[in-house]
Amino acid sequence: MHQYLFFIGDFPIRMYGIMLCTAIFMATAVAYFLALKDGRGWEKYLPDIGIYGGFAGIIGARLWDVFFFDWAYYQDHLSELFFVWQGGMAVQGGIIGGILAGALYCRHHHINWVDMLDVICPALFIGQSIGRMANLLNGDAFGAPTGGDFGILYPEGTLARSTYGSTPLWPAEVWEGQIDVILFALLLLFQTRKYKRGQCCFLYVMLYSALRFFLEYLRGDYVRPFLFGLKSAQATSLIFFLVALCGFIYCGTRKAPAPEKERPRKNRK
Repeated sequence: MHQYLFFIGDFPIRMYGIMLCTAIFMATAVAYFLALKDGRGWEKYLPDIGIYGGFAGIIGARLWDVFFFDWAYYQDHLSELFFVWQGGMAVQGGIIGGILAGALYCRHHHINWVDMLDVICPALFIGQSIGRMANLLNGDAFGAPTGGDFGILYPEGTLARSTYGSTPLWPAEVWEGQIDVILFALLLLFQTRKYKRGQCCFLYVMLYSALRFFLEYLRGDYVRPFLFGLKSAQATSLIFFLVALCGFIYCGTRKAPAPEKERPRKNRK
């Protein structure tokens, strides 16, 4: 577990940033493959969507964490608003920011962004899984104390160490990254069957929201209740899950649009 790969003078090259870039690149690569396999020609747009969506995702992840999770701290430390290397990147905000950027890009290029997202959304789980590797290396998004002599011991200089000292902690971010790979496979399996437009997108939201809701019981980076005794991430996950469940059922009951009639071809002389 190393926060720094090397230094250029006094400037640190952080593993956190390298792994985040890797997450964006690999998610884009998997999305490119899925779009190419789909055969509708969307793959040529994926590099641009990966760049715009990646930047928007980073901004969304930071703002979501600041305003939903840690505003009590940052309202008195505005100068640290962009110190992302200290930790504080919320996956939920990153997903929303990335999807919004991708949707705007698709609308500009006259692409049906819901149809595209149905095809490529499994790739988001790959990015999230690698992103949790970044959290592990950085020592943030850590778990609560296990109460025993088992768990992760974080090194000096990490947020986890400064919060709990040498107490063993649950490997919450490790387990989330591993389960993300399982959810990636489940979405691919779902795509092998016939589904209605939008259902794969909503299933993605449901799967991740359920995962995040239960893993929050093991998280220790913030513990204050937000709503009805739930942490902020649990409350938002519950809302997202219920909305996605309604959307999944609604999409499943909609009738598929009738195929366009083929225009008669003129006989060429």
